[in-house]
Amino acid sequence: EVQLQASGGGLVQAGGSLRLSCAVSGLTFGNSAIAWFRQAPGKEREGVACISNLDGEIKYVDSVKGRFTISKDNADTTVYLHRNALRPEDTAVYYCAAETTTGVCSWIQGTYDEWGQGTQVTVSS
Repeated sequence: EVQLQASGGGLVQAGGSLRLSCAVSGLTFGNSAIAWFRQAPGKEREGVACISNLDGEIKYVDSVKGRFTISKDNADTTVYLHRNALRPEDTAVYYCAAETTTGVCSWIQGTYDEWGQGTQVTVSS
């Protein structure tokens, strides 16, 4: 059984940094992709960053390029989202999700089979 657990959220001032972690278990890493999504108040959930365990492809949504970095540990058990230069508009509940069939990064939420619980990030101005 694949399980994901997101952590690391909290309150941070604008311009600050925060690292989110997604602990992954029960996953065959080779043919999968892990993505971070976020949902701001009153908005639809959107993809933020994705890393493919199949070919190492990394994708970011335009609004976070240059500020966010997705990475994983050598044991392939944790995927991180390092976030710098945070802005109030980055306030959201952040979710990690696993695609376990093709290993291809996508912003289509329906392609992700497993989701972790969200972690709240609040950026104050």
